[in-house]
Amino acid sequence: MTAAMTPAAASNAAFAAPDHDHRLCARSTLARAEAICAARGARLTDIRRRVLSALAQSHAPAGAYDVIERLAEPGGRPPAPITVYRALDFLLAHGLAHRIESRNAYVACSREHDDEDGAPTVFLICEHCGAVGEAEAGDFGAALAALARSSGFTPRAPVIEVTGECAHCRAAHGHAERPDHRTGTSVS
Repeated sequence: MTAAMTPAAASNAAFAAPDHDHRLCARSTLARAEAICAARGARLTDIRRRVLSALAQSHAPAGAYDVIERLAEPGGRPPAPITVYRALDFLLAHGLAHRIESRNAYVACSREHDDEDGAPTVFLICEHCGAVGEAEAGDFGAALAALARSSGFTPRAPVIEVTGECAHCRAAHGHAERPDHRTGTSVS
């Protein structure tokens, strides 16, 4: 997201631009969490807010012990792991954070989700910069939800993780996109 873009205007892009105003991005994440918790009557306690803020420091996933390090104050004691794990459980339960299974790590949620549609959350994970983009599943998500319904299957947590190279890293490394003649899509 560029400095001139609002989080809402950039919501269609899976990855924030390298020069985006990350402070605005993080503030938007916390404001969204406060609104969701207020609407649900859930308590966004100080530790839950601090854990979410620690996750929102970066678009790269952070493990629980990374979060603990981010929360540790100089000369002070870091929070107990169980405290951080409980806060993460709350954030996950309320859709304020996501677990990236392949990394055993967490990211702050950057999108509104329709919990009723059963569409999967798609995470695009850059192998170079470590950023995680959260993308709309679109027609693919609808097809996957229909497949699950027709099979009599009810997904508990439909998540798809795709690793590769984000457009920003591809441009920075001078990799150009080229068409894949087998699929008709672009690859680098």
